[in-house]
Amino acid sequence: MSEAATLSPAVERPDHVPESVCYDFDLFNDPEYREAPHERILGLIEQAPPVFWTPRNGGHWMIVSHKANFEASRDTEIFSSEVIPAAQIKAMMASMPADMPRVPMAVPINLDPPEHTKYRAPLQKTFSPKAMAALKGDIRKLAGELIDSMKPKGKANFMTEVAEPMPVQVFLKMFGLPLDRQAEYRKLVEEHLAAISLDAASMAQRMIRCAAIMRDTILERRDNPQDDIISMLWQTEIDGRPMTIEDMENYAVLLFIAGLDTVMNGMGHGVHRLASDLELQARLRAEPKLIPEAAEELLRRYTFTVPVRRVTRDIEFHGAPMQANDRAMLFLPGADLDPTEYKNPAEFNMKRENNVHIAFGGGPHRCLGSHLARIELQILYEELLARMPEFRLDPEHKVTYHGGHVIGPDALWLTWEA
Repeated sequence: MSEAATLSPAVERPDHVPESVCYDFDLFNDPEYREAPHERILGLIEQAPPVFWTPRNGGHWMIVSHKANFEASRDTEIFSSEVIPAAQIKAMMASMPADMPRVPMAVPINLDPPEHTKYRAPLQKTFSPKAMAALKGDIRKLAGELIDSMKPKGKANFMTEVAEPMPVQVFLKMFGLPLDRQAEYRKLVEEHLAAISLDAASMAQRMIRCAAIMRDTILERRDNPQDDIISMLWQTEIDGRPMTIEDMENYAVLLFIAGLDTVMNGMGHGVHRLASDLELQARLRAEPKLIPEAAEELLRRYTFTVPVRRVTRDIEFHGAPMQANDRAMLFLPGADLDPTEYKNPAEFNMKRENNVHIAFGGGPHRCLGSHLARIELQILYEELLARMPEFRLDPEHKVTYHGGHVIGPDALWLTWEA
């Protein structure tokens, strides 16, 4: 099968989209993107308009420039997080068979203010800097155990040995889900994130499966609370009313999907850079106090999340004539490599004058778990460099990536002197 055959089918260009703002790019299956995503992004910035329409994956807008992403992230009235309109969801629910399970919604990420603000409030304290700092000891202990287990092997797939189990186990413990089911949980999340379709019916089925896999634990924590997020949420009120099982399933679906996937991809990008840049690796070993700065620049240089929005009304946005109900991707990896915002954006520079990135998004939907992610990334780099000898990319295993809404390595094989 040719590379071109793996692309999603191209749809016809809508009448409201002029050819001048079109660029053929497959967010999920572009071959160059899956081989070296951030190098492909640098080329995309040079070749494509700062906001463009692509015919792939049903046709949608790509918001690439930093300025356009900054504005769209904050304008929730035009760029809605209700990717499927509430009225459409309500109609779909009404048409479902009476015996079909309730469809949970990923709350609050799929809501706009003021509803978003109301549902995000109960989570703010749980994911505050102070609360996340209290986890440092446990996170460092786990990182050390995973790295020490990998070290004698001389070569290993870093993603399966450390990058996946570390944040997943941290999250499952925080959330209150059993660690012995982590492989089952991860498989379900991978299937969900790999789904290209935003068809309401298929999304509903995926959400039902996510809720079902946690329902027993959610109900058990209602009756027997413990020291975890599920128990905490049961004891929280929303706008003055007690939490319901429907609320709990909504929260659980969101945290389940976000908590079991995102950070591991950031770890993969960062360690790939360290393994291929031995000078940087040596410098951070010699000066570990630079690791926090390095972690921030790695986040900017290798930003990896692509949130989706729905355009609510006709608008001319940075030269792009968008219509109501068009889909738009906030291409944050492109924003953080925009040469109009960052001088020499491809250069890894820990002393960069403008070091404020938007890897965690912006506006009211800025990533709730950003404090935890920063702690996990910094501790990983600290422990890896302190415990491991010099490591390199294993030449016997080519690194390939998955595209979509979260970019990351499928596998990252390293080698070192055991």
